[in-house]
Amino acid sequence: EMWERLNQLYHQVTQAGVRMDANSEPLRLILAFREGAYRFHGVTDATMNHGEGWHFIQVGKYMERAYALSALLDAHFSASADADDLDWIGLLASCSAFEAYCKVYTADLHPERVAEFLLLNAEFPFSIRHCAEHMQRALHSLSEIASVRKAARIDRIAGKLRSSLAYHQIDEIMSRNLHSYLNSVIEQCNNLHTAIHEVYIDYPVETAFEA
Repeated sequence: EMWERLNQLYHQVTQAGVRMDANSEPLRLILAFREGAYRFHGVTDATMNHGEGWHFIQVGKYMERAYALSALLDAHFSASADADDLDWIGLLASCSAFEAYCKVYTADLHPERVAEFLLLNAEFPFSIRHCAEHMQRALHSLSEIASVRKAARIDRIAGKLRSSLAYHQIDEIMSRNLHSYLNSVIEQCNNLHTAIHEVYIDYPVETAFEA
């Protein structure tokens, strides 16, 4: 089922790319891609054993999401001097967050509240904090399954990332430097990716036989 969803999405996107011209509507392609991604993740959760492979998928999904959200927020807030309500609505909508934001803050759009919601909200699936917490859970499960001795390094990096999101307030982040903070999240995601690759993928074969 997972392969069918992925293959269907691939052909849908490639065929649309061939037909696309100046008068086409790219938004339809974006919406179709988003719906296809939702179906893939839904089928994955519903049909796959929630073991080692599934935990790796969760790590990849939430790491990519945290990285992309950080880059998106950095780009948007770097050019936010002349932003109006439509710009903030567009940012929230691009993260599937407008309705969820309104349930927390109503429709009162303030840049700091938008940043707080997408950065630090623990309950919203497309917030960076939510991603960091679920990443850490998946990595902890992997370390228990694989019993890898060097996984402690991964745990430290993931724990540092989660703590930086769980114990900071938005006014503190904004007053210091949002750009630097988001770049720090991106850097920690890169470090985590490197550590995971070294421990679980690109390791000397001899280490697999160590007691």
